[in-house]
Amino acid sequence: MAKKAKAPATYEEAWAPEPPSGDTWTARPWVHPSARVEQGRLVRKRVPRVSHAAFEPRPERDPIAILERQEADRLPDLLPLRHARMAETAFAYYRGTPAVMAFDLTTTPRTDIIVQASGDAHISNFGLFASPERRLVFDANDFDETLPASWEWDVKRLAASVVIAGRANGFSASVNRRVTIAAVRSYREWMARYAGMRLIDVWYSVITDEDIRAAAEPMLARMKDAAVRRARIESLFSKARGRDQLRAAANLTELRDGKRFFVEQPPVIQHVEIPGGPGTLRQVFEDYRATMAESRREFLERYHFTDFALKVVGVGSVGTRCFVMILEGRDENDPLILQAKEATASVLEGPFEASAFGNHGERVVVGQRLMQATPDIFLGWTRSQQGRDFYMRQLWDMKGSVDTSTLEPVGLGFYSGICAWALARAHARSGDSVAISAYLGTSDTFDGAIADFAETYADQNEQDHRAYRAAIEAGQVSTTTA
Repeated sequence: MAKKAKAPATYEEAWAPEPPSGDTWTARPWVHPSARVEQGRLVRKRVPRVSHAAFEPRPERDPIAILERQEADRLPDLLPLRHARMAETAFAYYRGTPAVMAFDLTTTPRTDIIVQASGDAHISNFGLFASPERRLVFDANDFDETLPASWEWDVKRLAASVVIAGRANGFSASVNRRVTIAAVRSYREWMARYAGMRLIDVWYSVITDEDIRAAAEPMLARMKDAAVRRARIESLFSKARGRDQLRAAANLTELRDGKRFFVEQPPVIQHVEIPGGPGTLRQVFEDYRATMAESRREFLERYHFTDFALKVVGVGSVGTRCFVMILEGRDENDPLILQAKEATASVLEGPFEASAFGNHGERVVVGQRLMQATPDIFLGWTRSQQGRDFYMRQLWDMKGSVDTSTLEPVGLGFYSGICAWALARAHARSGDSVAISAYLGTSDTFDGAIADFAETYADQNEQDHRAYRAAIEAGQVSTTTA
């Protein structure tokens, strides 16, 4: 009988590079699932699951200073709008402060089982959109901060956002805790499923509108108003399908002399001058096309450019350089609207290793392709002549989002569970789902610990939001456009 190999002492040792041999064809050494299970459980000794409940703010913590450093290179005329949007609610503030949370998480326990992390996995950064096959799918939809990092950082940001959203809706502490535990349980149980699947099946897995209907049915079957709630779900799907390129063109553009141009809506949409003029934009666009597969590059070259404008998006991204551009295909009634979004260093750089890519647009694109089941066919990256990095994609492609402020407790619980499902699927595509699942186990120990953390961090977020509003009232943070 063959002698059983000694298990590595740590998870990191299990993944240590092996000497090249005739059996090693890939860069990542192959480790048997049983050994990966052992290593996942071994991590519990170094990082007990209950330890994730802890959060203690650092003495030198200064959220406003962190935000000011982040804003140093943003467009100053748009910063008051960013500040005003963040000040509206505690949840809006949370959306704009992934850098603050990344700072806070640096002193919390880390498993260091690395995945391609979102870096900003709150519940409003998930939604519906169209797959290349024109199916309606649900997935994470914001990757500005993506970087290889420890998987539980995303789970903590997701869980805290659930509590913050629940408080905004007036839910009790017990309801918020129950909803948060349900979301973390969804992540844990789906990670266990992915750990038992073939790698190729994990890669091809996708969450469709049919999957959401099927997941909702057991819950709806117990409700007296099930028909009304089914209709609401179908309405969300229907609205997403209608939010396409033609709708974007109708809402954002107008025809002039047979060509489409963006309608001025300052400060949200406005035409601006760019250094170097149109020739500069042409080179930037050609560099972007070069990052696409040849077949898609050839297809894109059948369109011609008509107009571009600066467009404000979201909360946390306000002040970055984000442009939209119109291309026309067959004629003016065949528009393609692309978004070029500035990409800067991830908030996860520092706590984790710096990006391996020289262009942050490429970092975002590669991360999105790793995490998202069906990335946009026009996804690519480029760099301006001023050295700014951008990534590009379609502006709207059956895009649908859930307004969390309208959700009842049962709705927030269901929606958060779907977000956690999508996050588990994304992590399983790039990370070691077997080790993560073994670490999580089958009990609710981790679920409860994360719920404790989320409640504590929601308290901290509310305190920070009050301080932010006070800074605005004191004139330290401006919400007035010059």
